[in-house]
Amino acid sequence: MPLLPRVLGALLLGAALGAQAQEQVLRADAAGAVRLLVQSSPLAGFRYGEAATLWPLLRPGDALELVREPDNPFDANAVRVEWHGHKLGYVPRRDNAALAWGMDRGIAMRARVSRLSEHRNPAKRIEFEVFAE
Repeated sequence: MPLLPRVLGALLLGAALGAQAQEQVLRADAAGAVRLLVQSSPLAGFRYGEAATLWPLLRPGDALELVREPDNPFDANAVRVEWHGHKLGYVPRRDNAALAWGMDRGIAMRARVSRLSEHRNPAKRIEFEVFAE
């Protein structure tokens, strides 16, 4: 997809995020691709995925895969977070509607681990950033 439509789509997604759009950042990588930071979130469901088992292997900057689950019986906007094909958890319900909307419309989303913390609260152990490209 040409650059301008990707950037416009990313900006529309950022606008759909409302309050989260406060953290929007346009970035260009070494190849010249433009990415829009659309949100930073804690990982939901740390205790229910494989995050606890994989914890020692995770590093800040690691790429994550976002997988839509439109048929999820608990949340039609569910977005699963994976690391090397292993389910870590989910994008929190309070943060997933705009991402689901964008993903359902073909906006390319990328995610990465932004922070790891050995916090006693599992909901604060992994933070990740999501970019629209």
